Amino acid sequence: MLLTRKVEFSSSHVCRNPALSDEENFALYGPAANPHGHGHNYVAEVTLEGEPDPVTGMVFDLKALKDILNREIVEPYDHRFLNYEVPPFDSVVPTAENIVRDIWRRLAPCFVGPAVRLRSIRLYETEDFFLDYSGPEAR
Repeated sequence: MLLTRKVEFSSSHVCRNPALSDEENFALYGPAANPHGHGHNYVAEVTLEGEPDPVTGMVFDLKALKDILNREIVEPYDHRFLNYEVPPFDSVVPTAENIVRDIWRRLAPCFVGPAVRLRSIRLYETEDFFLDYSGPEAR
């Protein structure tokens, strides 16, 4: 059974590689390479996989899941300039691809038991652009 919970956060970032020139960064990232940054209202949908507990009838406690998502995603990311305030983005370009990987890295240790596992994360950067990520072990 799959269980999905959604959280939202607002962050700003700059997509630029410091090893490249301004011209190369603009060619790669377009306006997202603007050194002053820009922001997004992100939506993360986190999906867990498991079987309902025979006693509780739940795959995972929804209140506990909400607390984990707030602690591991919303608190570190919301209203932050990622390049300056959220490691690893002081040394990794904060593309949506790298953001969803970092969210996975933060969440995976929270779901290591046999009863439930982190199945996937869908990260919307804009209304019409999202990524689905299912972690390194899915490869």
